[in-house]
Amino acid sequence: MKTAETIGRIEDFQSRDICLQEQVKRVYMAGTGPAVIVMPEMPGINPQLLRFARWLCEAGFTVYIPSLFGHDGATPNADEGAEVFKRACVSAEFRAFAGNCSSPVTQWLRALARFAHEECGGVGVGAIGMCFTGNFALSMMLDSSVLASVLSQPSLPLDKPEALESSPEELAAVRARLESEDLSVLAYRFEGDHFCQAQRFAAYAQALGDRFEGRTLPTSAAGKNVTPFFQAHVPTPHSVVTINLIDKEHEPTRKAVDEIIGFFRTKLSKSP
Repeated sequence: MKTAETIGRIEDFQSRDICLQEQVKRVYMAGTGPAVIVMPEMPGINPQLLRFARWLCEAGFTVYIPSLFGHDGATPNADEGAEVFKRACVSAEFRAFAGNCSSPVTQWLRALARFAHEECGGVGVGAIGMCFTGNFALSMMLDSSVLASVLSQPSLPLDKPEALESSPEELAAVRARLESEDLSVLAYRFEGDHFCQAQRFAAYAQALGDRFEGRTLPTSAAGKNVTPFFQAHVPTPHSVVTINLIDKEHEPTRKAVDEIIGFFRTKLSKSP
């Protein structure tokens, strides 16, 4: 494990501007081995997400972290984080409300998965989305390069806790692929999470059947030492593998991290 002094650093990740589909985005990379796309949560690439990414690197993966919003590597105050959230909600790249239609940025992310697969080789790519980007990992399953997807507290659409961001057509296509290739999707949430409620996991289960493996952690498993943005705007347990993670042996959140690493290792290391 990395020490507390290294959690907030971003300099140990290579910064690259990658042009895909005539659009350039900054991507942070580290590690060797099969590729895993790690998508940030609100309000951006925070130190806790970088800690999670380093654990993946230590486990033998090449991590790609696309910068989608916010100030990379920072811990913004409550007001700064709120401004990032507001800008994302009105951005043409995201569909924060209503549901039944994936955010346009998922097209670029699917291209990133193909790009990462070409660079790293192996049988395929893993992807994990968190909070605002949680469902993006599911949309990326439409690309054949993505073999393992994890949805951590998927929070869109924000206005309908029982709805899903993906359209019925996309969900049907993803389910067909999961069944034909014997794949599955992992998902995590806290029991008391206001932004990812039980109704959402029930909707995923109905859409994807037993290919959806949802994990609900008890509210008591969430760490309470959170960032200023979370203190002001996220009053319930929310971020399973980052902000609310308790990095101690036998803690449910630490077990979730280990399960995710094992999931990626199993799916990305098997023979074609």
